Amino acid sequence: MDFYRRLALAGEKIPCGRVATYGQLALLCGKPRCSRQVGRALKYGLAGSAFPAYRVVNSRGILSGASSFDTPDMQKLLLEAEGVPVRDNRVDLNTFGWENTMEDARSLQKSFEEEGI
Repeated sequence: MDFYRRLALAGEKIPCGRVATYGQLALLCGKPRCSRQVGRALKYGLAGSAFPAYRVVNSRGILSGASSFDTPDMQKLLLEAEGVPVRDNRVDLNTFGWENTMEDARSLQKSFEEEGI
C-alpha cells in the first residue's frame, strides 16, 4: 500500500537522537488523521525492517510501542543509546522531538512523486 511506502521514506528522515510522533508521521505521509495506521504499520513491520520504530512516540512523548519490540524496555534502551533520555517512560518532545521543516515535507513530497506513490 502506498501509505506504508510513504511511511518508510518518512522514517528515513527522522534524525538520530530525535523522536517523531505517530501523528507527525501520518501528516508527513499526507494522511493527517491516520496516526493509528502508523502504529499498526510499526507493530506489523509494514513500513519495512529498516524503519526506526523506536524513534516514534505518542503525542505526549510516551513510549507506547513496547509490544513491537523483543523486550518491553528495548525502545527505551535504543533511544538512550542515541542520547535521548527517557524518564518515567516518556521523552521530552520540546528537547528531543523532531521539528521537521517545510523543506523536509517538500523533499518527502518530491520523493513520493518520484516513486509514484
